[in-house]
Order: sequence, then structure tokens, then C-alpha cells
Amino acid sequence: MKATEHPVNIVGGGPKKVLYTLQTIKRIGLLDSAKALKSHNACKACGLGMGGQRGGMVNEKDEFPSVCNKSIQAQSTDIQPPIPTELFDHTLHDFNQLTDRELETMGRLNTPVYKPAGSDRYQPLSWSEALDLAAQRFNAAPANQSFFYASGRSSNEAGFLLQLMARLYGSNNVTNCSYYCHQATGVGLQGTIGTGTATVQLEDLALADMVFVIGANPASNHPRFVHQLKNCRDRGGKVMVINPAKEPGLVKFAVPKSPKSMLVGGTEIASRFVQPRIGSDLALLTALAKILVEQGACDENFVQNHTQGFAEYRDYLAGLQLAELLAQTGLGEREVRALADDYARAENVIFAWGMGITHHLNGVDNVEAIANLAMLRGMLGKPGAGLLPLRGHSNVQGIGTIGVKPVLADDVLKAMEQHMGVSLPRHPGMDTLACLRAAEAGDMQTAMMMGGNLFAATPDTEFARRALDNVGFKLYLTTTLNRGHFNGMESSEALILPVCARDEEPQSTTQESMFNYVRLSDGGITRLDNVRSEVSVLAQLGARLLPGSPLDFAAFEQHDKVREAIAASIPGMEPLADIGASKQEFVVGNRIRHTPVFNTPSLRGEFKTHQLSPAVNPDYPYLLASIRSEGQFNSIIYEESDSYRGTVHRWCVLVSFADCESLNLEKGSRVTLSSPYGKMTDVEVVPFHLPAGSLMAYYPEANVLIGTEHDPRSKTPAFKSVPVKLELLNRPL
Repeated sequence: MKATEHPVNIVGGGPKKVLYTLQTIKRIGLLDSAKALKSHNACKACGLGMGGQRGGMVNEKDEFPSVCNKSIQAQSTDIQPPIPTELFDHTLHDFNQLTDRELETMGRLNTPVYKPAGSDRYQPLSWSEALDLAAQRFNAAPANQSFFYASGRSSNEAGFLLQLMARLYGSNNVTNCSYYCHQATGVGLQGTIGTGTATVQLEDLALADMVFVIGANPASNHPRFVHQLKNCRDRGGKVMVINPAKEPGLVKFAVPKSPKSMLVGGTEIASRFVQPRIGSDLALLTALAKILVEQGACDENFVQNHTQGFAEYRDYLAGLQLAELLAQTGLGEREVRALADDYARAENVIFAWGMGITHHLNGVDNVEAIANLAMLRGMLGKPGAGLLPLRGHSNVQGIGTIGVKPVLADDVLKAMEQHMGVSLPRHPGMDTLACLRAAEAGDMQTAMMMGGNLFAATPDTEFARRALDNVGFKLYLTTTLNRGHFNGMESSEALILPVCARDEEPQSTTQESMFNYVRLSDGGITRLDNVRSEVSVLAQLGARLLPGSPLDFAAFEQHDKVREAIAASIPGMEPLADIGASKQEFVVGNRIRHTPVFNTPSLRGEFKTHQLSPAVNPDYPYLLASIRSEGQFNSIIYEESDSYRGTVHRWCVLVSFADCESLNLEKGSRVTLSSPYGKMTDVEVVPFHLPAGSLMAYYPEANVLIGTEHDPRSKTPAFKSVPVKLELLNRPL
């Protein structure tokens, strides 16, 4: 097939996804699947949320079935038999010969395992030996040379106890995976409206007549959100997609829960699909704002009475040239004006965005620019309108809410101290990347990682390996093994503890969705005989690590006790205190904005101005975005192929049709991708709907190309605007 030819159209969702889901259920067992999906536990996949006390496969609007293939995939790794202990006779090198998918599907870890310094393999330990060893290693290290990391898989209870134990130990190097995803959102929204999370509830989507989807691919990463987009179209509303890649599932999607959508071969999702060059989001968002202001399309009442800084913002826009902004985006003026005109006519608009906005050196600027657009037309502070960051993991937002971060507000620290009768350190802590840079410099002796895959999540693969191996002792809490358990410990010690999945917890736990909705998960399913609750592990480790602490860690093995402390310490979480008994799920207080009063000192939204200075590197003339596949969740690989993009393996680069034509490339051509940090060799070319000069490659494989440069305000690396060059047969392209 010539690269200039358009491939067969692919529709998102549809019968193939239904069949895939049924095959996955069959593989893991119908009874086990049904038990897991019907239980009163929050979904383990994305931040959209479902399950909990309303029942499995039910959302907060009582819509059934609220389930997708991501939910099934998440269950599939938990419903596995234990890994045979004989497997640990193999070396790190042996495990590293397996693919990421093969590692995830080896089975569940069911015993603590330990790799001594200098050894090339793990060996099983008893729980008491493992906990004693962990306490000894942390006790021997200075607290300021230790860090504590959590993923969004863990519960609020475990996260709170982790950060509490770390601070009592003396370390504020407490961090989480959001520094690699939506930290720019939190920083940007805090500065503009005073809250770092969504301003809307799920119910608001039913009131919107327009939804912007910017820098996100919910067809793959939040499939149930596409149903909300379909509903908007069905009501006569519009869906405006801004994304360099023309993702098939955002063009047309056959929604499995809609018979009509399935019968007609899919529903049109995008009303407009605008494709700016990678890294030009700020220029496009600013161009839209400039057009609105010049056309007098602002909500003058809202701007005058509920915002501040508009005069300076208006002058800033007036000083910019529209032609220069559009030149950065690669878009035509007619297309951008049409998008602005549609927005100007809408009455209730919700802006949703993903990491295509945050994964840049100016990620915070991008988020602020979205907030600017919303404020210009009064799309904040009323039902059916507002801001909606699309969170990736089911409790990544909750982990931040309950304090797993290097800096806590002083009122939160004081409340924790008063409630528990303890004293907590006030010195600054380090974010995720800063902790690893300190490790590379030899300034980290111990680290604890609760869930996730920090090795695979970190840019610059060799940097990640060096940094983690420089940490003398690493403690992991996990359900399954991944590549991060076999890399970055070549010469150092590592201890891995097997923990319960969410629906296996012996006591109830809580999770917070991207809509600020807190669910209660009952747990209670037994699959393995030697895994322990994360809360129990942390409480027992805390008792060993801090025997003289005024805090009774043994008491915190009771989840209700942890929830009482959270409710007494974290604003908006007061209803958590008795949720175990009441079963009453709730929305975190003072976040949803249905009236135009904001959490800023002025109680107004604040306009922000930005420097637009596109950096062009002639030695690396292309910009690459790292992406996730349809068969992937975060760093977990469920399938090697990507059914939506037409790739059959992951070692490939998606190249625009225009670039393929000008460079004489076609599907199957082999190239080398290079950056200042590394190379991907013998990479297969896949032509795709992208702007000229923009490339995409799969994460985490593409991490070898990505440096540790980061947004100066959010500290988030630029995973989606990586300068690279292409080479074919030793000839630069």
C-alpha cells in the first residue's frame, strides 16, 4: 500500500471490542469475572469511575452497564494463579528477555522476594523476615536520603498511611505518579480558579451542548467517556476534538451499550477534528481567545463580575499576530475561525483534556490557556459547563487529595498534628523527578514504591536505570511483577512484597474519581493465600520503623481509624469518617463549581498571560509524542497490537502521510529514530493521520528518546514534544 493512500477506515468500539471482552472473560473464567465485576468495588481502570456501593458496573447516575474492556483487562491481571516460586531460580537477565505483556501475565506474586546487593536473582522470604529487613534498611539511612512513591492504584487509606509514616520518619520526599501526568493540571487550575481538579460532575455532561476533547484519546483510554460524547451528539450538541492525531475512535465509535450505534456501524463522535502540530497547543488556544475577544464574543457580565486580570489579558492578545500564531499550529485561518465561531454560539461547554496538554515544557501554560477560554465565555460557575481533566488511574486523584505529595498546606499539617498528637517536618520535599536526580547523584539510600512501575514511567531509560540502581535499598509493594522489578537494581538491593488487589482487601477501602466522587470498595474476595493488605503492611512496617512514635501504628491497621484521621485532616473529606458504617459515597467538598465563586484569594477567576516561544532544533527537526496503545493501560501492556491504529507490534513509529510521501517512505519501511538521549533502531514506519513534522511512538519503548527536561512549574517531563530525527539506510531524512 502506498503511504499516500488512506487506509481502510477503522471504527472504535463495535463487535470486535465486544468479542475481545468476551474472550478475556472466558480466559480468566466466567465465574471469577462475574464475581469481580458484580462486587461492590470501584473499577480498577481509569479515573472515570464506576462500581462501589451502587453495585458493580454502575456509575453515580445509576447507569447500567457502566463497564468497558479496560475494566475487564484490569481484572485479568488480578485473576491469575500465583507465580511458582521455582521461577525465581531464574536471573534478572532471564526475566528481561520476556516482553512486558509476558511479565504481567506470569501470574500473581504470592510471597515476599528479596534480591541481595550484587546478586542476579530474587529469593523468597517469610513476611516477618521481609518486614524486619525493610525496617532495618530504612532505620540505617538518613530520612532526607529516602523517598516514598505511590501510584494511583492504591487506596486513600494506604496513601494516607504511607505519607504519614514517611513524614514521621522524617522525610517529606513523598511523591506520586501525577508528577508524570496531570500535575500541570493541578498547578494550572490552582492558579486560575483555586482548585486543582474538575469543576463538574458526571451529571453536568448531560447538560452540555458542546464538549471540547483536547490532547486526549478517550476511545482507547476512557472508553465509557465516549458514551457521554455520543449522548452529546444525540442531543444535537457538538464535540470538538483538538488532537494532532486523527484517532479513529474519536471520528466514529460503535458504542457497545447502544444497539442503534452498533447496528448502524458506529456513531459520529467529532463534530470538528482539528489537528495542530505537536507542541502548538498554546498557540492554538491563544489564537481562539484572540478571535473571540476581537469579535466581541465574550460574556462581559461574567468577565467583569467574576474574573480579574482581563484588561492585561486583552492587551496581551492585542499585541499578538494571528498569522504568527496560526503558523505555529500549521492550521488555516478559516478552520480556526470556524472552531471559534462554534464555541461562541454554544451555551454550556465542558473542556476535557488529557496528557497531550500536560506532557510539554509549557504544560501549565496550556492548562491556564484552557481556563482562559472558559472564563472568556462564562463557561465556569454554572451547571453543564466547566473544566474536566481526564485522569488516567482510578485513584490517582485521591492519592493527591489525601497528601501523597512533597508539600502539604500548613492547615493540613496542623490538623494532622492536632488529631494524632504528633509533630511533622516542615522542610521542602522533592517531586518524583527530583528524587531520581538526587538518586543518580548518590543522595538517595532507600526508597519505597507502592504500586506502579517507576522505571518504565520515567523518561530517559538509561537515566532511570542508573538512578534507581544508585538507591541502595528499594522496597516495592505490588500485585504482579513488571519490568521495573528487574531493572535499576543490577547492583543494589530490592525487596518486593505481595499485596491485595482492591477487591481482595479484607476491609473496605475508598477511591476518588476524576469527578471528585469518593467510592467505598468492600473488598472481600479471596484469591491468594499469602498476600496482605497495603494498609496492614504499612502499619506493621511503621511499628517496626518507629517504635517510639506517639502514633499507635497497630491501631491504624483498622481502616476506619485511618479514615477518621483523613476526615479530621483533609478539607472536603469530612464524610469519610463514617463511610465504613454509613456506606454513603460523596463528592469532595468545595470543588464543584455551579456558582461563579472561586477558591482564589479574590474569589474570582484569574486570567493568565504566557510567552509563546516555539523552540526549533535543526538537528532534530521532528517532534515526537509518546503514546499508549489500545491494548495498554498506563505502563501495563495487555496486547502487543493496536487495533485502532492498525499496528501489529509496538516497535514502530507513526508518520504523517505528507512526510511519508516527501521522504519516500511506506508502511513497513525501517528507520532509526534518534534524539540527544538515545536511539530506537530498526523501527517500522506506519503511515498515519498526523500533521507534517509530527511523529508518534509507543510508551514506554520511546522513553529512550525522552530527556528529563520538564515544565518548570509542574516538574512534569515533556513526554509528548520530543525533538527527534529520522534516518533510513544510514541516510538522514
